[in-house]
Amino acid sequence: MEEEEDEGPPPGWQSIPLPSSQPPAPAPAPAPPSPSEMAQMVCGTCRNLLKYPRGARHVHCSCCHTGNFVLEAHEVGLVKCGNCEVLLMYQHGASSVKCSSCCFVTEIGEHNRRPPWSVQQGQPPQPPNPVH
Repeated sequence: MEEEEDEGPPPGWQSIPLPSSQPPAPAPAPAPPSPSEMAQMVCGTCRNLLKYPRGARHVHCSCCHTGNFVLEAHEVGLVKCGNCEVLLMYQHGASSVKCSSCCFVTEIGEHNRRPPWSVQQGQPPQPPNPVH
């Protein structure tokens, strides 16, 4: 019997590297935001002070796990609770706000609505475009 010489792999054959037995190196952690890029708010449920990256729309409380909606200063109105007189914040356009201290619902009337931000800044509101 004649032995064939090993001439190598057939044409078009490529070796596939075997996976490494070591796990891949973890990606480096992102750099923490600078203090000027951070903001603070009080959790609406447990009242813990929360720090979050400026511009976030929702903040998850690590203490009570509540998802808190972030409002900018021009999106917020203030009114005293109709029962216990705690100062409450509400989103513009809300018709009422529930007090987190005594659970009383305070109606937001015309007497305690803030004007739109454009009016507060001295810019008259833009008239609606006429439809042609």
